[in-house]
Formats: sequence, C-alpha cells, structure tokens
Amino acid sequence: MTEDFPPVPEPVPSDSRGWSTAAHLVPLIGLGFIAPLVIWLMKKDDDPFVEYHARESLNFQITLIIYILASVLLMLVIIGFVLIFVVMIFALVVEIIAGIKAANGEFYRYPLTFRFVTG
Repeated sequence: MTEDFPPVPEPVPSDSRGWSTAAHLVPLIGLGFIAPLVIWLMKKDDDPFVEYHARESLNFQITLIIYILASVLLMLVIIGFVLIFVVMIFALVVEIIAGIKAANGEFYRYPLTFRFVTG
C-alpha cells in the first residue's frame, strides 16, 4: 500500500520540521497524546507537513494507550508483564525514528497503528 503524502515545498521549512519533530518527541517526556493533539489543532489548516506528522503521532499515541491497557489486562495471566515491556520499547524506538524523519523533512508512517484521526 502506498501512502499519498500531502504536497510540501522542497526543502521543507525549518519551522515545519521543528513542529513536526516536537509532535513525535514531546510525548516521550510524558505528555502522551496531548502534545500532538495541540500541535495538530494549531497547525492542521496552515501547514500540511506539520498536520501530517502531528496526526500520525496522535494516532500512534491513541493506539499506544490501547496497547498499554491490553497489556495491563493481560497481566492477570502473566504475559502482560512481558508485553508491556515490549510495547514500551517499541514505542520508544518508533517515536525516535519518527522524530528523526520529521527533522530531516521526510514523511514517516508508524507501524501497527490504528488511524482514528484522518485528514
């Protein structure tokens, strides 16, 4: 499946890259879905590059909440203790990759993510 990315000027302006990078990396300091939601609401009509990255990050953060809740429920049968560790490592890795891609002016699509918020 190919993704249709929004048209953006080449090279991507540094302001757009900064906002997009923040949408991916600020959740790492504990703000979860709040940071990408605020960035998406602020920039969705102004900047297609930022809108795309903030929406991707928001969808991933919502999906991550679902995965964590499932892991907590599965702790009743022990597997959740391992699963939550795997989910957190996975989240850390893909969020850093997404932040690097955004900083470089590239698009990134999170794997294993439900797309609740669409553009």
